[in-house]
Amino acid sequence: MENWLMEIINNFGYGGIFLLIALENLFPPVPSEVILTFGGFVTTTSDLTITGVVIASTLGSVIGAVVLYGLGLQLDVERLEKIVEKWGNILRLTKKDIHRADAWFDKYGYWSVFFCRFVPLIRSLISIPAGMSNMKFVPFLIFTTAGTFIWNIVLVNLGAKVGASWEQIVHYMDIYSNIAYAVIAVLGIAFLVFFFKRKSS
Repeated sequence: MENWLMEIINNFGYGGIFLLIALENLFPPVPSEVILTFGGFVTTTSDLTITGVVIASTLGSVIGAVVLYGLGLQLDVERLEKIVEKWGNILRLTKKDIHRADAWFDKYGYWSVFFCRFVPLIRSLISIPAGMSNMKFVPFLIFTTAGTFIWNIVLVNLGAKVGASWEQIVHYMDIYSNIAYAVIAVLGIAFLVFFFKRKSS
């Protein structure tokens, strides 16, 4: 896959970066780390600039995030309530649980959107619950763009700085991703334990 991504960037420049990052948001297995660090490296061997790569990648990321946000809007609380009415006994969920989760996201959702933009895979998927909670679109756009912009600046500049050794950054990002997933898994398990203990008490 990496060779295919690099070929698109080499052939289509900013347009290729924009398209690939937009797809990365819609299909998280497409690695943004490769796209951004290689895009940074390309600025040292072509007419592309760091500023241009950051802008193209940020626009692509925001477009992808907006599409997923729109998808989340189609799965609003009312639809989730209908799912709970039908499958709640199996899922061990109630309408109260849905409203509690929605209230939590209303309170912390903006910062969740911002910080999750720094976590591979989650950085894309966080847009769906943002839409599901009917988060106001303008703040969603601001926090998404801010987090994405910082992420892109860091990786593009790292790619440009290490030059032909850009793949080393991808290697370290893989380690970072694995650590992030492990932390998320632990927190998820802890939440489930707390959730079920609370329901059984």
